[in-house]
Order: sequence, then structure tokens, then C-alpha cells
Amino acid sequence: MIQKITLIGAGNLATCLGKSLKKNGFDILQVYSRTKESAKTLAKNLNTKYTFNTEDLDLSSDIIVISIKDDAIGGMLKKIKNKNLKIVHTSGSVPMKILENNSSCCGVFYPVMTFSKNRDIDFSEIPLCLEADSDEFLSELKEMAGRISSQVLEINSKERKILHMAAVFANNFVNHFYDISGNILKESGLSFDILKPLIRETTSKIMEIHPHDAQTGPARRCDKIVINRHLKLLKNNPEQEKIYKFVTDSIISSYKKTNDTPGRKTKKN
Repeated sequence: MIQKITLIGAGNLATCLGKSLKKNGFDILQVYSRTKESAKTLAKNLNTKYTFNTEDLDLSSDIIVISIKDDAIGGMLKKIKNKNLKIVHTSGSVPMKILENNSSCCGVFYPVMTFSKNRDIDFSEIPLCLEADSDEFLSELKEMAGRISSQVLEINSKERKILHMAAVFANNFVNHFYDISGNILKESGLSFDILKPLIRETTSKIMEIHPHDAQTGPARRCDKIVINRHLKLLKNNPEQEKIYKFVTDSIISSYKKTNDTPGRKTKKN
């Protein structure tokens, strides 16, 4: 059974995961970060030791959890000399096989969620996507994941890569649109807070019906008069105009494919 953990990383995900693991009775033996301040801050929150020197890593734990930037994982592994370790990473897009030469047991412990250090996250309903190089190690990871979440899924590297890409659309791209909306309103002296009830309802609605059925707006109606009015307002911002056109065309195309644009008469055979 996995109980003692060495946590490599002190960023958004590592911070939230470390807090959840600690809260649910796991022993965090050590936190590593390449910067002393980050390692020290998270270690203080978890009441444990820290290091910013890879030579001082505590490898006596039951498992090493690597939670750092995707492009830093390979370099980090080169600094871990002991090969007889159980290691997982938390990346949504990096294949499990990157760990194979550095461990006796390797796997993936990927939470499908957006994280920020300054926000407390309840892991109990966060999907934890697991992969392992053996059934035995997978069982250990399931037990570990089950102690912090009620949603534990077995997903391979190919599926996880697709899931991560979908999550980018659902979260990162949508959040960027929020940012664009906020900037548009700010330029006109309006507050982003005006949109928050709309955002809450949009999010709430897709919990009950499929996003395709929930879509509304001028593109969904193929309302070219309103669309052209909006484009005229954006003529001094070519980047936003380009995004508006592209997304509008994508929505119109999506509903043409299913032949269910409002007002469209379905041809009878």
C-alpha cells in the first residue's frame, strides 16, 4: 500500500494535489522544486521537508510523484539515479513510457481539473485518470486515488492525450474567451461582473443537456444581421475579428452538418 510520498514540483497542480494527499492521511516525506522559495512555501503548507537540489531527493518513499511542466519531465528523470523506484507523473499529454527507464514500476496519475495555488480544490469529485505498467501497480494506484477521489478511471496514454486536448478546448480556450470578453467590456467602461450570471447559467445548463443542444446565439440562429453588426464593432481589432469570424463559421457549420439550424426546413424524402 502506498503511504509515503516524495512530491517533485511545487506549482499549481503539485500544490493542490499535495494538500489533498496530506488531508487524506498520506505522508509527504519531501517536496522538491528547482527554486528554493517554491519548495519551502509548499513544504511549510504540508509540514514537511524540502529541497531544491536533486542530489538530496528523498527516494525512500513508497512512490515518487512528478508534477512539473511537461517539457521538464525528461530532464528531471535524468537526474534521478536510483532506477528501483515507483514513479508516476501527473501530465495529461506525456506518454507513460517516458518513465520506463527510471523505475521498477511506472504510471500516470492525471487529475482532470484546472488548478491554482490560491484556491482550495475538493478532489473528491475530480476524475483521476490512471495508467500503470502492471496490474499490481495499477491496483496500488487505484487504492491511492480512491482515498482522495470518488471518480477513478483507467485510461491509457492515447486516450489521455485525446482527453487532455478536449480539456484544453473546454477550459483553456473558454477561459481565453472570458479574458477577451473582459477586455472588450473594460474598453467600454463596463464590468466583467455583468457576465457572471450568464456564465453560471451556461455552465449549469451543460450539466443537464449536451452542449450541442444547449447552443444559442446569433451563429446558432445563423443571424447574419447581428453577426455583421458585431464584426463592424470589431473592425479596429483584427485579432478579435478573426476569432469571431472563425468561431461563428465553426458554429454555423456544426449545425448545418446536423441539419438542425433554427428556422431551417428539413427536406422530406
